[in-house]
Formats: sequence, C-alpha cells, structure tokens
Amino acid sequence: MQTLTLNNGVPMPTLGLGVFQTPPDETRAAVMAALDLGYRHIDTAAVYGNEREVGQAIRESAVPREEVFVETKTWISDYGYDETLRGFDKSAAKLGLDQIDLLILHQALPADFDKTLAAYRALEKLLAEGYVRAIGVSNFMVDHLTALLDATTVVPAVNQLEIHPYFQQRAVLDFDDRHGIVNQAWSPIGGITFYTGEGRQSVLDDPAVTAIAGVHGKSPAQVLLRWGIQQGRSVIPKSTRPHRIAENIDVFDFTLDADEVKALNALESGRRGGPEPENVTLAAYGHILIPEA
Repeated sequence: MQTLTLNNGVPMPTLGLGVFQTPPDETRAAVMAALDLGYRHIDTAAVYGNEREVGQAIRESAVPREEVFVETKTWISDYGYDETLRGFDKSAAKLGLDQIDLLILHQALPADFDKTLAAYRALEKLLAEGYVRAIGVSNFMVDHLTALLDATTVVPAVNQLEIHPYFQQRAVLDFDDRHGIVNQAWSPIGGITFYTGEGRQSVLDDPAVTAIAGVHGKSPAQVLLRWGIQQGRSVIPKSTRPHRIAENIDVFDFTLDADEVKALNALESGRRGGPEPENVTLAAYGHILIPEA
C-alpha cells in the first residue's frame, strides 16, 4: 500500500474503503474483509449512520489499531464551534476511538459560512489537543477554500471531492495542489454516474476506459483507480462485495502511460453527479440530525 504524506507530516494510505450508502448491517463485514485484504484506510461519516459498525470491525480485526487510518466527517447539522466539538464526541464514541486520524467537514455550507468557519476552528482545537491527527474538508470549491484560508490558521490536509474522468474539477485540484492540500476522490470509479441523470453512460462502460483495461488485463474500475493514484490523489472506492473489495486494491502492479492518462483526461464532461455545493443548505439538509452515541 502506498501512502501520501499530509501537510502536517502524517502518512495516509493512498487507497481506502468508503462506506457511503453501506447499510449498517453490511458495514462490519465489508470493513473486516477490507482489512483482511490489506486495506489500512477506512472512510466513513457521521451522516452515513455506520460509524459504530466501522469501529466494531476495527476492534474485531487482527490488524492493530495503530495501523488503520480512520477518517470521518462532521455533518452540517453539527456545525458551529461547540456543536462541532460535540459532533466529534459523538463520532469518537460510536467509533470507539480516543483519537481520529482525519476529521473533515462534510460540506462547505456556503449559505451559512460563519457556521462553517466556527466548525473548522473547532477542528483546529481538536487537532491542537491531539484528539485528531489531521483535519480537512469535503466538497469545498475554490471560493470556499479561499475564504477558509483567509479566516483560519491550519491549512486543510485533505479536500474530498467528486473526481472521476467525467468530472475532474481541475480548478479545485490545481488550487489544492498549490496549497499542499491532498485531493481525495469520492466516487473515483464514477459510481455516481450510474444513477444520476437520464441517458448518462457509466464511466466504467466508456470505450476509452474499456480499451485501456484490455491492454493491461485489468478491469475498468482498476484503470480508473490507477488514473487517480498516478496523479497524486487519494482514492476512496466503495463496495460491500469481497471480490470487488479485493479487485479495487489490486492497482499497484501496473502503470498507465502518458497517452492513456491523456485519453482519460479527455473524457471530461463538466457534468457533476453529486449535489451542487451551493445547494447544500441547512434548509434543505439540516433536518438530518446526528444521534448521540
């Protein structure tokens, strides 16, 4: 497993298992399978409702806790300084951890950005006191990042974004690169394209992707993960199927050449699969409350 070094010196495994939309009753088995197969990075979130099962799997695994990089996210209903500190307590208790490796803000919440800034300052406090090893953000665009950097002290270690060949967000990637922020891809194999928008083709079925997969004797998913890794990004594929979990980690034994990378880069459609960051508001999503542990 390769690692990326975050801007505060903390090493993070490049590839992790995501558990977005994984039902709680399937999460433990998926995480256990991933750890058995060599994964050392698990990505969850308070709003996923499966932090408790992630923690259970880590405790029951034969892999020592110190070898597992655990990442979770604070939901917008827990934004605000005191609220975010409480949100950490809830996540830590469900995970059964005294320290979280990476804690990030799940959305920019631009319509209530004062709450976002207060939440990030709470993350800075948790970092300074050693309750988390690194802090970051998710779904932040350039203007959100610029405002955050202007108002806070710690540069985010990670920005988790929708990134796949059909939606590459190059302006954000470039901004993050210039500021030492690791770009982390959610939906790195374009899973979001499976079900968003009438008539959309899955990136896994794109002829350019399948042709490259054939050349290397790899699956389209493996090609897309390799594309992200070769460009210095962290990738967080998700699956609950052991054979897919195994397939997704088997991406460190081949290399895409420059022409193949160029062909994948040329697939940009400009069409976002996930919600527009500006549309994630307390009015629309703030009713989703995170229960106590």
